[in-house]
Amino acid sequence: MKIKDIRASVHHYSVRLPMIDKPLEERHFVFCEVETDEGIKGCGITGAFLPFSAVTALENDLLNVVKDMDPRDTEAIHHKVWWSLNPRAYTGVISNALSALDLALWDIHGKKTDRTVAQLLGGFRDWAPCYITFGFPFFDYDQLVEYAKKFVDDGNTRLKMVVAVDPGGWQEDARRIRVVRDAIGDDIQLMIDANYRFNPVDARLLCRAVEDCNLMWFEEPLHQNDARALADLRKHTNIPLAAGQMEGHRWRMRELVDHQAVDILQPNCVYNGGYTETRKIAHLAQTYNMPIANGGGWPIFNMHSMAGLMNGWCVEFHWGMHQVGQHFFENVPGPENDMVKIPDAPGLGFLPKYDVLEESRVKTPEDLGQGGVQTRGFEKGVTKL
Repeated sequence: MKIKDIRASVHHYSVRLPMIDKPLEERHFVFCEVETDEGIKGCGITGAFLPFSAVTALENDLLNVVKDMDPRDTEAIHHKVWWSLNPRAYTGVISNALSALDLALWDIHGKKTDRTVAQLLGGFRDWAPCYITFGFPFFDYDQLVEYAKKFVDDGNTRLKMVVAVDPGGWQEDARRIRVVRDAIGDDIQLMIDANYRFNPVDARLLCRAVEDCNLMWFEEPLHQNDARALADLRKHTNIPLAAGQMEGHRWRMRELVDHQAVDILQPNCVYNGGYTETRKIAHLAQTYNMPIANGGGWPIFNMHSMAGLMNGWCVEFHWGMHQVGQHFFENVPGPENDMVKIPDAPGLGFLPKYDVLEESRVKTPEDLGQGGVQTRGFEKGVTKL
């Protein structure tokens, strides 16, 4: 079996949330499809950062490097890509493009062998714990409480909210956290995520203000995931720290481990080089008795890592990104009673909705956010799911 073609494109989706009429988020992502000489197709995705550059990298640079290689030989493929295109271990576009390619390769491998990606990764279990990201920065106090109670009533006992909300600084974040904690009670596990936005002083002040709120973790509190500063913050708070969702390869994760900067590593297969790299990061974490958890969304891809690997923990169901997954793919599982079940179908376990992808395709960088539609289409072909 050999790789014969790679196709990639940029897509747009307006996210709507329950109980709110108008779209509140505009999401963009890169869809990638790899086809073999046997007609088996696999798909992968990566996020919205420099998406057209990722498409160019996939359809030109990466295809030229990996064409005619066996898609199951992911170690050989990664070795060749690194030394041909990225010998100095850059991140960004190359990590994103390699992620999308790698996910598609594991999808093909699963379809060829009639096994799920979670089984190929190690088959630790066919399910994973999950949590709901619900507390968006544009919510007021009433909306925070309304959504928190809604998801608790639906059977979810792990919730995450965004902090570093301006204006108001860390003091406003502290008030928002307390509003939610008071509304959901002490038995619901609550996480917070700053998306890199705090400096070390403000992060430490927020930690001190909410340490009695029994937080499950504080995700990516500091600018640039500064490992030295994260290690210092960790020494001064009893709130577990988590980071790593946007790191492009295992060496950045190793820096977090070496500095004892975090309690939980968060490899995201959509950004860090795919399942091949995520497995290496998981094994690194395992040697230090550290769990890995999913941050950065895209649960239907990351659920395989969290289920298949021994130290895999929680899958993030970011409500906006979960909608994107449901919209563009068939047979997509969702959270149910604090867990997500891996589909029985081989590979990723779900298929692209080609008509929806076609309708959502973006023509040019200028059309991002406007839902521009491109003319070139995908062929449905043989999927062997």
